[in-house]
Amino acid sequence: MTEQAKLHGFFRSSATYRVKIALALKGLTFEYLSYSLRNKEQLAPAFLALNPQGLVPALEINGAVLTQSLAICEYLDELHPTPALLPNSVFARAKVRAAAYAIACDVHPVQNLKILNRLRALGQGDDVVDIWARTTIEEGLAAYEKLIPAEVGPFSFGATPSLADICLIPQLANARRFGVDLSATRIRTIEAACLALKPFAPIPDSP
Repeated sequence: MTEQAKLHGFFRSSATYRVKIALALKGLTFEYLSYSLRNKEQLAPAFLALNPQGLVPALEINGAVLTQSLAICEYLDELHPTPALLPNSVFARAKVRAAAYAIACDVHPVQNLKILNRLRALGQGDDVVDIWARTTIEEGLAAYEKLIPAEVGPFSFGATPSLADICLIPQLANARRFGVDLSATRIRTIEAACLALKPFAPIPDSP
């Protein structure tokens, strides 16, 4: 079966970046459609018909629409098992998911644009908002390092990229935007290994 895939997203959206990495790792081609979150293009009726949450990404594939980046990544992994994003062992899969969720569920949601704009709407200045985002990311990355201390690299969980790496690398792009100290050796080593692979290339800014 040949997928006809369209990825709806935003170049600075770490969730969109995750899905782009997964698609590329699986060797799947797709059309990329860009939305400006700052201009609220994701709230237009046409996009809300795809994703009622008004969030990116959304993936159209074979006439169906999928939302939520991790659900999309696991769908792609089940549909195309090679290369695997999760290990064979039940326990090992749980460990990879835990590291991935630490980023995708506990760090990313509370420092994304929607939340930062709500802080501004409540009267917080940009300095306070930036501190909020930076602190959230620093705490999350510190925890991530402790979730993978005994793993042999070069990736988070061994010799091949996993769902955890797919979540980590986009978060590091956000971390740099907010001035987070990324001197941690383990994370820098993982990042270098990932960025050496073409599927991890960032989504370019839209013209």
